[in-house]
Amino acid sequence: MKQNKKKSKRVIPGFGLSFGIMVSILSLIVVIPLCSLVVYSAKLSPEEFVQTITKPRVVSSYLVSLKTSLIAALVDATMGTIIAWVLVRYEFRGKKIMNGMIELPFALPTAVAGIALTHLTTTDGWLGSFFNRFGIKIAYTKIGITVALIFIGIPFVVRAVQPVLEHIDQQYEEAANILGANAIQTFFKVIFPEIFPALLGGLTLSFARGLGEYGSVVFIAGNQPYETEIVPLMIMAELQEYDYASATSIALVMLFAAFIILFISAVIQSRTSKIVSGIG
Repeated sequence: MKQNKKKSKRVIPGFGLSFGIMVSILSLIVVIPLCSLVVYSAKLSPEEFVQTITKPRVVSSYLVSLKTSLIAALVDATMGTIIAWVLVRYEFRGKKIMNGMIELPFALPTAVAGIALTHLTTTDGWLGSFFNRFGIKIAYTKIGITVALIFIGIPFVVRAVQPVLEHIDQQYEEAANILGANAIQTFFKVIFPEIFPALLGGLTLSFARGLGEYGSVVFIAGNQPYETEIVPLMIMAELQEYDYASATSIALVMLFAAFIILFISAVIQSRTSKIVSGIG
């Protein structure tokens, strides 16, 4: 007896057309702009390319961006997890407002955020004047850069961890408590393995965003050579001098660094997810 198989109706077109549209969009938005970096950088000889990306001032900007971005990402990972936990596990007045405020750094123009943070953290600002009493300067230092990167990066962690926490069955936590585990043991043995892939993804995105951030950092950094100059500022300086080859060479180095970071994160997330699924 022949069974009539009904073809499932798809909302979007078939694979061939959908794949073609996807490749076209990615080419126009991602691949072609990134290839332009390689094209402009190719105008330099290998010796000139190496000399450009290894200038002492440029290397110093690499270190400033990497250090501040890493510290900010680690802070975001800790604070973002706590914020996500509070938003998921507790009910309180103003919860919806706070939940919406998490995405404010996404909607707020980065230049506006930079100006606001600078006024807040200078020695005359509300926050800066308080810490200045203890001899701690925030604005125009690496601390100020880190503060700005924490501000623009924390939504990545919160929005990555929050949905995972919402889907964790609390029966596992209750079972751990029945077996004698305390709150710390329950978190690190039951909850943390579940949220770790998402947490790592959010941390990586925060780190990568920090490496390329310009608008919210350039005002609060002070742009002191060898002290608070970031890589995007060096790129802008080369562009202002119409040295497109040097600017794209420096940008190519940061693109490569971001690619390596995201690739390593994807591998770790994949392996961790498989381990967690196997345990579950």
